[in-house]
Amino acid sequence: MSPLPVRMEDHWALEPGTDLGRPRLMWFMPAGAYEPVAELAQKGQDRLAGLGGLDLVPREWLHITTLIAGYKDQITADQTDAMIRHARRLAARIRPVTISLGRVLYHPRAVMLDAGPAANLEPVLDTVQQATRAATGRDGQLHTAPWKPHITLAYSKTTQAAGPVIEALGRQLPSREVTISQVSLVSQTHRQQWTWDLISDVHLGRN
Repeated sequence: MSPLPVRMEDHWALEPGTDLGRPRLMWFMPAGAYEPVAELAQKGQDRLAGLGGLDLVPREWLHITTLIAGYKDQITADQTDAMIRHARRLAARIRPVTISLGRVLYHPRAVMLDAGPAANLEPVLDTVQQATRAATGRDGQLHTAPWKPHITLAYSKTTQAAGPVIEALGRQLPSREVTISQVSLVSQTHRQQWTWDLISDVHLGRN
């Protein structure tokens, strides 16, 4: 995420190996329902609203990407059910997790809020990794390695200079704390809006 990018790139341009029509099963921590997240995202997006070339993420799609379980057509319905059962059993042992927001991260394809410290969220990542492995025999895949939990505020939809974006938003928004209480298994297909279909919510600290 550092140094700061000089240019923004088109986030929606297909990367090598991307299969446009194949949905993937993903573990997300949905974030838009938490008021501190929604408030802070709105502050940041208000600063970006006058700029072109950005797709601002609507509140209902704010999230922390946790783990890519795999392509949906490679995971059976029984495996999906088993993955959810394992995740619920393991998540029941975890208390809801508090993180801090405010620091802005820049990537050539996106503008994000750091969601950390990452160590606070690692028990959630461990839970979904163990559940995915137990049900499918595969470890799943991190979106970025090492894992850097974040909440995306906006995706770049064109090639453009990064300077005006960085100048408008800055490096820091007002600090907020939020307690994350669930992780969700979703089905997501690549299209020009990062939306998804919910499969199941898994609540932390709840049987």
